[in-house]
Amino acid sequence: MKALKAAVLVIVSIVIAAYIAFDGQQYLSLNLFQELYQQEPLLTALAYFAIYILVTGLSLPGATLLTLIGGMIFGFWMALLLVSFASTLGATLAYLASRFVLRDWVQGKFASYLTVINRGVEKDGAFYLFSLRLIPLFPFWVINLVMGLMPIRAWTFYWVSQVGMLAGTAVFVNAGAELGAVEEFSAAGILTPQLILSFALLAAFPFVVRQLLAGLQRRKGLRGFKRPKKFDANLLVIGAGSAGLVSAYIAATVKAKVILVEKDRMGGDCLNTGCVPSKALIRAAKSVKDIEIAGQFGIKVDKPSVDFNQVMARVKEVIKEIEPHDSVERFTQLGVDCIQGDAKLVSPWQVEVRGRQISAEKIILATGASPIIPVIPGIEQVKPLTSENLWQLETLPEQLLLIGGGAIGCELAQAFQRLGAQVTLVESMPQLLPREDTDIAERLTQALKSEGVKVLTGYQVASFSKMASGFSAVLQQASAESSDPAKIVSFDRVLVAVGRRANTAGFGLEELGLTQNANGTVTVDPYLRTSCPSIYACGDVAGPYQLTHAAGHQAWFAAVNALFGQFKKFAVDYRVMPQTIYTDPQFARVGLSEREAAEQGIEVEVTSYDLSELDRAIVDGNARGIVKVLTAPGSDQILGATILGSEAGELLTEFVTAMKYKLGLNKLLATIHSYPTMSEANKYVAGEWKRKHVPHGVLNWVEKYYRWKRGG
Repeated sequence: MKALKAAVLVIVSIVIAAYIAFDGQQYLSLNLFQELYQQEPLLTALAYFAIYILVTGLSLPGATLLTLIGGMIFGFWMALLLVSFASTLGATLAYLASRFVLRDWVQGKFASYLTVINRGVEKDGAFYLFSLRLIPLFPFWVINLVMGLMPIRAWTFYWVSQVGMLAGTAVFVNAGAELGAVEEFSAAGILTPQLILSFALLAAFPFVVRQLLAGLQRRKGLRGFKRPKKFDANLLVIGAGSAGLVSAYIAATVKAKVILVEKDRMGGDCLNTGCVPSKALIRAAKSVKDIEIAGQFGIKVDKPSVDFNQVMARVKEVIKEIEPHDSVERFTQLGVDCIQGDAKLVSPWQVEVRGRQISAEKIILATGASPIIPVIPGIEQVKPLTSENLWQLETLPEQLLLIGGGAIGCELAQAFQRLGAQVTLVESMPQLLPREDTDIAERLTQALKSEGVKVLTGYQVASFSKMASGFSAVLQQASAESSDPAKIVSFDRVLVAVGRRANTAGFGLEELGLTQNANGTVTVDPYLRTSCPSIYACGDVAGPYQLTHAAGHQAWFAAVNALFGQFKKFAVDYRVMPQTIYTDPQFARVGLSEREAAEQGIEVEVTSYDLSELDRAIVDGNARGIVKVLTAPGSDQILGATILGSEAGELLTEFVTAMKYKLGLNKLLATIHSYPTMSEANKYVAGEWKRKHVPHGVLNWVEKYYRWKRGG
């Protein structure tokens, strides 16, 4: 079979190469068909039909020319019949050849990347193909070959292509027929109203069809619901977290009538249970560490004593200090109508809140996410802490078991260890921060271990048990191949940080038929529209990131598209999305990591600078960490940057800016950085890259030149 596939591929390649080398398109001339048509009309039609199938089946250039020629020779109706069936048959042959030769190899090699695409094609492949056929912006032959690699049936491909290409074929054939009817090829003869109309149709066709398809999509998503004649608001936002607040703020700024519904506290997770309290706790823990290492700087102090109640009291004070920024009072002053209560979608334009139905022309879902509680035998006995209920903790646990070695797990493990708990951090994957590069994860792991955190990677909790004093957990190796014995870990409290799941239950999404992804997030298009076109989603409920700044970034696109999408839509841009983990040292990354580059088959060049060599890091006693930059081979174009070190989140901004505005490492190297600062590390890593790309050949000649000048 492999030999047959190779033979087919070689034969097709030879034919295409010969066609291009000998300019086969020159034989598809009007004169050739006209002379034959005058003598043998039926034979000409059959020959034209066969040639058209051959050209399209082999993906040769010339299909458009043949379509115009067909209209000029056979007239509109006959040409439409011939071209419609010939183009569809040729496309199907190309589809079958692509499937036979390349499909197994492509699906096997890129299986991990094609899973979502395959699922979408299996579900809506006919509609995708129909859309592509109606809008002739993508090359005809590319669609044929790509669809051959996808899980779409041959018969479906054939009839959808036949129907989908008919309108476009008619426009092209009509243009050819009008050209064929021109008797005198002068300006006056050619520029007839009919011909001008034909070319106007040709130019307008993609845009008209695009609007038609958009209308069909809207009708599909709104089918079965009656649109209200009047609306209570232009925009209704469900959820007053980061995404919801930004959406409401933007709508109020442009003077739209906006209603914001929140069932709990304004500010959402970030203010009340996430970013703000966790960073306040981390800051308190850092103070303990600063006191402990003060002796390194010649400062003698007693061992710090932690009042955990006072620590948690300050956390609450910080929340209260920031609360006014996100309060009902502030947003009411901005012009937002804030309503407290559970919101449930009852139609694409209506939401029910406390028995009252509120209508809006557009709705934005910004309902956030909640911690995942794994199903583990005995977990109900241990009353697990999560990032939500952690802040009600009044007593510092002596022994804390923390499950999950991601961002939240690493941050809180270090913080509680510094505050005086003995923390055991368990991660089922082979390393902490499983999605990050191994060398970076190992450095961070060593930093946590050096402070006393017990790190157990490759283990998962099998069960919990209650003991006379406290609790115990049975840990088993996550890998089936491992023969290591189970471990028993004693603890007072357990903190679960294994991820978060989008909040979608209870909002009426299922009743409206809103599509959801496999991970539970709401499915959105590049403009953040859900499968119901009047409803948008942003933030954690939409994914793909669970970051406050990502939620705010999405909120701008969701609000602007919801309010002004009928005039201009903006596709959300994820190309430069930074992330920071607030451990000590901090971890920060933007763009590709080495792991991701390898998974995606992208060649990169890696340049690193160790912070142990940086003057400011040495002065501050923070000389640990690394700056690692990925560039395109032989280029200074930055594809990704990872930093592990003091204030890594602040240092990363320079790389975020550089990537956003396409500034290379040469630009960073030429930028003056104050001395002594941590930001010099960015310049030095650029210098390391430059050193590796020194033109040694030129420098050899320069050396000879200076030797000659010295009289050598």
